[in-house]
Amino acid sequence: MTILERLKRLSILRFAVIGALGMPVDWGVLQLMVHWGSGPYLGRLVSWFCAATFTWAGNRYFTFAATRARGLLATGREWLRFLAANAVGGLVNVGLYSVLVRFAPPPLNDLTVALVLGVLLGLVFNFTLSKKIVFKGPI
Repeated sequence: MTILERLKRLSILRFAVIGALGMPVDWGVLQLMVHWGSGPYLGRLVSWFCAATFTWAGNRYFTFAATRARGLLATGREWLRFLAANAVGGLVNVGLYSVLVRFAPPPLNDLTVALVLGVLLGLVFNFTLSKKIVFKGPI
């Protein structure tokens, strides 16, 4: 087995890939919300919700395909569990973002830099809770 094949088997790497794909969603929604006058904090909450929904869908089919929920009702419950579980990582994510935007010197207070740092810190929490609580097999 090649190194690339071994890396593909690591679910945290697949989770990180989906998270990386979710970052443009997060960043784009944040920019739109701030442009529309929501401010950087409300905008960040909305962008997190949109990115979380996007990454839930990606993780259902790419990271945890074998253990995703089946059926409409079970899928809806899975999405709610994902949002609830990832709210922990989301609090870490948005909390660090908010602290950096409010108190950090440049360039750490830049919206994009703060967003990326928050996402990276939240990744560890999100992966662990998603694996243990959300994608535990068809119900």
